[in-house]
Amino acid sequence: MTPDDYCQQRAAKSGSSFYYSFLFLPPERRRAITALYAFCREVDDVVDEISDAGVARSKLAWWRGEIAATYAGTPQHPVARALVPVVGAFGLPEEHFQTVIDGMAMDLERTRYLDFAELETYCHRVAGVVGLLSAEIFGCTDPATRGYARDLGIALQLTNIIRDVGEDARRGRIYLPQADLARHGVTATALLQRTEDDAFRAMMSEQVERARAWYARALGQLAPVDRARQRPGLIMAAIYRALLEEIERERFAVLDQRIGLTPLRKLWIAWKTSRRG
Repeated sequence: MTPDDYCQQRAAKSGSSFYYSFLFLPPERRRAITALYAFCREVDDVVDEISDAGVARSKLAWWRGEIAATYAGTPQHPVARALVPVVGAFGLPEEHFQTVIDGMAMDLERTRYLDFAELETYCHRVAGVVGLLSAEIFGCTDPATRGYARDLGIALQLTNIIRDVGEDARRGRIYLPQADLARHGVTATALLQRTEDDAFRAMMSEQVERARAWYARALGQLAPVDRARQRPGLIMAAIYRALLEEIERERFAVLDQRIGLTPLRKLWIAWKTSRRG
């Protein structure tokens, strides 16, 4: 199996909505974004699948070295080997990859966020910076487009947090700002007991509106000259905004189930968005 094959298999197996946005890219850019996505999956799995925090820290430290080796042209891991031609061809900064690892490391150090300012820092590291890397791969000529890409990454991450509230709580993590929970009288115990009452729904409605505001903020910065190139991001935005609508229709019942869109619906949204140009 080649490094590119490994990354492609990693992306296809994940079932992620991101996979559908890659389908409409030319081969070189599709290979590049798939390698970036595979890197994100690898470091995210370190945190999610390794129960020993010390071992997870050591693995993330190994990945820091592997990224440095990528830029030196001497990595070992198939994902890093797939990234070697990508980082040069698209001018991707090494510090962005290291920032993503910084974000993953935050999950080993904390399980709560006091307010949205703290959560935004986390979202920037694990998703906003990925948006910046993605924008370079897709093609970016106007500096304003980088603001769009960063803020779209944050909007997508906020959507993930909304979708995964119950699952994350059972893992001991609450990403929703503690200030928001307190304002609505929602406790961590209520999340673990899957109490979906009016207070919980009011709080979740507020989270959805915040995410929508970030989508609007992002899309407002997308330079027209880059719109066609940034189509994969627009596809992701369309899929994830549809997911927010689905969560609303289900009355924010996210504590004991994972609300999602069917693969066929994702593909339909991706095709429809790609046709708009």
